[in-house]
Amino acid sequence: MTEDLLRFKRNQKYVFFDFETCNLNLGSLDNKPWQLGFIIVNGGKVVDRHDFWLHWDDLKMSDAAAKMTGWTESKYKKLAVDPKEPLSILESYLYNEEYINVGHNTLGFDIYIHGIYRRCLGMDPDYSYVERSIDTVCLAKALKNDIKFKQDEDFFNWQYKLNNMMDRKSKKKLIDLCNHYQIKIDEDKLHDAMYDIEQNYEVFKKMIWEVEV
Repeated sequence: MTEDLLRFKRNQKYVFFDFETCNLNLGSLDNKPWQLGFIIVNGGKVVDRHDFWLHWDDLKMSDAAAKMTGWTESKYKKLAVDPKEPLSILESYLYNEEYINVGHNTLGFDIYIHGIYRRCLGMDPDYSYVERSIDTVCLAKALKNDIKFKQDEDFFNWQYKLNNMMDRKSKKKLIDLCNHYQIKIDEDKLHDAMYDIEQNYEVFKKMIWEVEV
């Protein structure tokens, strides 16, 4: 036990974020983020919430993604806003070194979608924040396979190895982790960015008492 562990840093600031996208292709600008949800945590409390649907003139939504997320064209036209300001708000936290950014499959998906987001707005990707990332999928793999983090290791490299590790036995889906930690979850609301992030925050609060980070 040490006070350096996150579980004891009650004043640590976090941004939890999640994207919903058109498909799963991480190399295509057609896989635009159409929903961005993020919450700001300070002093162990959620102090702000942001939920944006993002307008793109050339959005190419796949049928599979629409069905999974509940996306409809009518709802999109009603809710979608110019994507520039939501990105600016998110990045005011991502690039602020006071914050740790957290997500579910962040290192395997969302950081790449953030890069696509920037490219769609004519900016180069900027991944300078990733070393302050925590991916709860990686933590789930570590717990299931009893892979300890050693305090003299580089935490990002430790997670990156876990991200790339083939692992068929771990239950890594958000719903599985909620069930494991006895966190109430509504399956019908899954794959809504805002709902997923709030559930992920509850999972993270349980995980940091099991993983020595």
